[in-house]
Amino acid sequence: MSDLTINSTEKKDEKLYLVFHVGEERYAVDVYDVNNIIMIPAITKMPGTDECYKGIIHLRGEIIPIMSLSKRLNIGKDEITKDSRIIILDLANDKRIGVIVDSVTEVITIPADHIEEPSAFVSKEDSLISGIGRKDSNLISIIETNLLARLEYAS
Repeated sequence: MSDLTINSTEKKDEKLYLVFHVGEERYAVDVYDVNNIIMIPAITKMPGTDECYKGIIHLRGEIIPIMSLSKRLNIGKDEITKDSRIIILDLANDKRIGVIVDSVTEVITIPADHIEEPSAFVSKEDSLISGIGRKDSNLISIIETNLLARLEYAS
């Protein structure tokens, strides 16, 4: 993707994040959890699954479940556009999941001292958000993929 830019190099107290939009909000995941970013292919629906799961895709010999992040975050309904993408995330135990986002914008570095707890009123067990990053005058909700993994592959 030529429109994806890396804004700086990572230092010891900084992490690289992939920034994307879901609705009007900006979110990010640790760039090292990202396996791939793909255009929206045909998705095979799976009966009996929660409405946030759109189905499965076949990618390079692997079956990958696809989740609508807008549905999972209770932001609203999906609207697939030319900018929509699926971010394939590497999870624990060599598993992967794809999440549908409205657009992918950039890779940025956020210093650790620019990340705060999301809210004293919301526990990590109730949210996918592990922190709120500040970059310039923007707030970015950071999604913890391990929390997503726990929700997706709970036994």
